[in-house]
Amino acid sequence: MAEVNTGDGGGGHGKHQKKRAKKSSTRIDMTPMVDLAFLLLTFFVLTSTFSKPKTMEINYPADPKDPKQNQKVNNSLTFILSENNSVYYYAGQFYGKGNPEGKPETALKKTDFSKDGLRKLLLDANKPTRDAIKELEERDKKKEIADTTFKRLVREEKSKKEALTVLIKSDDKAKYKNVIDLMDELNITMIGKYAVVDLSAPELDLVKAANLANPKQ
Repeated sequence: MAEVNTGDGGGGHGKHQKKRAKKSSTRIDMTPMVDLAFLLLTFFVLTSTFSKPKTMEINYPADPKDPKQNQKVNNSLTFILSENNSVYYYAGQFYGKGNPEGKPETALKKTDFSKDGLRKLLLDANKPTRDAIKELEERDKKKEIADTTFKRLVREEKSKKEALTVLIKSDDKAKYKNVIDLMDELNITMIGKYAVVDLSAPELDLVKAANLANPKQ
């Protein structure tokens, strides 16, 4: 509140004395403004939405009962990251040279992080799941299903037994950035099942041979 104080300035009461002009002083009470500022601050704090940290879920498989026994994964792609931004991969189960099953030795193929490399490979391999999710997106746009139902159905499509599973492996020469870039590609291509797995000794031998055959340009 503002107050105005006036005074007669003293004197000026005599017959022959001049009457002095009255002086006024203004004082502003800031208490209501401070109260209003704290009320607004409290309101904005209580009604604001704090940003949540963005995290990425990474799956780690359970340790097998028999360490020598290979875990079989249906419809899988295994990516191995190595030096010089190298990306090797193979499909299905890994079979080393002279394996007990009598299967041909697994051969590594090479790709890169270009749109016609790793991303195209993932898009083609995960096409059935992507098509199913696109149908769900169309139904969601038409409001045929609720948002919670849509999210649940998308999770179910990604986690189906026949959906693509990606295993990520790397040697000690791979860059951490390449691992993150690979996971970004998995999210872009709607891969729902992936895990970081240790590199076996036979796989490491193949990677070393591939690096020797493909030296840095």
